[in-house]
Amino acid sequence: MKNVLIYTSPARGHLYPMMDVAIELRDRGYDVTVQTLSGEKKSVESEHLRHRAISPKIESLELEDYKESNPISQIKSAFSSWLSRAPYELEDLQTSIDKLEPDLLIIDVNTWGAGAFAEAQGKPWVMFMPYCLPVSSEDTPAFGPGFAPPTSLIHRFRDRIVDRMVRRAVRNIIAELNEIRSQHQVTQLNSYEEIFSKPDLVLYRTAEPFDYPRRKWPESILPIGPGLWAPPGKKPDWIQNLSTPKILVSISTELQNDGAIIETSLRALADEPGTVIVTTSALDPKEFSGLHPHAHISRFLPHAQVIPEMDLVITHGGMGTTQRALSSGVPVCVIPWGRDQSETGRRVEVSGAGTMLSKNRLKEKQLKEAVRNALKCRSGAEKVAKAFKKAGGAQKAVDAIADL
Repeated sequence: MKNVLIYTSPARGHLYPMMDVAIELRDRGYDVTVQTLSGEKKSVESEHLRHRAISPKIESLELEDYKESNPISQIKSAFSSWLSRAPYELEDLQTSIDKLEPDLLIIDVNTWGAGAFAEAQGKPWVMFMPYCLPVSSEDTPAFGPGFAPPTSLIHRFRDRIVDRMVRRAVRNIIAELNEIRSQHQVTQLNSYEEIFSKPDLVLYRTAEPFDYPRRKWPESILPIGPGLWAPPGKKPDWIQNLSTPKILVSISTELQNDGAIIETSLRALADEPGTVIVTTSALDPKEFSGLHPHAHISRFLPHAQVIPEMDLVITHGGMGTTQRALSSGVPVCVIPWGRDQSETGRRVEVSGAGTMLSKNRLKEKQLKEAVRNALKCRSGAEKVAKAFKKAGGAQKAVDAIADL
């Protein structure tokens, strides 16, 4: 029996997309431990997987990129957070390996210290990536601002300039990461993109046509479609009897000050036909009372059961919610709030599966128009849903792992 350790960053948006792979490994006879958030012990063990908590020091180092004002500074902030966690990940993973003696490591893309440790072992290892791939090619735009794919020389020139700005912004952070890597005798990184060439396999949790088609994918990248596992939940009985269109408004499960998405949606849709359902996640539902006469507002609802009943999802652009909606053929209206969310929103728009509205344009009138246009994108969402089903998912991932 092979002993596998899956190591995640402190985010449910990185744990849940890999749970189907962990379950598939379990079903094929692998002994699987998932090292992740301490609060997710029940979720992991409910699937008869071993749970091991990541260090509380790592959990305490939260992302604050949402406080920055532009995509490049947001990237720099996120990189700084990942770098700050790296020394603790090295210590954390060493302790786990001493105890568990795994045959294979499957490492979260955002755990730079754990990745360096895995690389230093000199054995095959796997990385998983639940957001859009920031590796440039002649077919794709510079990563970060949410540009559409280039179609002219002007676009390509723009992309080179932006790419150069991003590299300059994170140069010192990568240099500090290289200092950590040198302590473990692993090769230095000339750029951030080289991180993705180090594992033997990168499980990429999306697929074309949602992500931009490329004539040539990096050799280690394996697109397998989204991971759609979710904790058990029951669909509320009242969902089925609501008037249409049914619109779900959902914000990040991690605090990123995106309550304006809910407030503007409730005000904009107060006089529109249909039903509005809101999940406030990290925010108190009471903050939004009285903004819509008939809205259903709660902190959490089981999205896996609720989203297939919707006609549209308004979201901050997290890959989990966005791809869950598209997997059900439900179009989305994305209002990016930070991180990689502009990239997610633009892919929604380019694939014809919905609309994107920048937070700088988040006004009632503009949101109404974006919602009306997104409701017309059902066929685009259904096209993406079919592609996701064909992508192979956890079975394809474990086949590739077995080949290692």
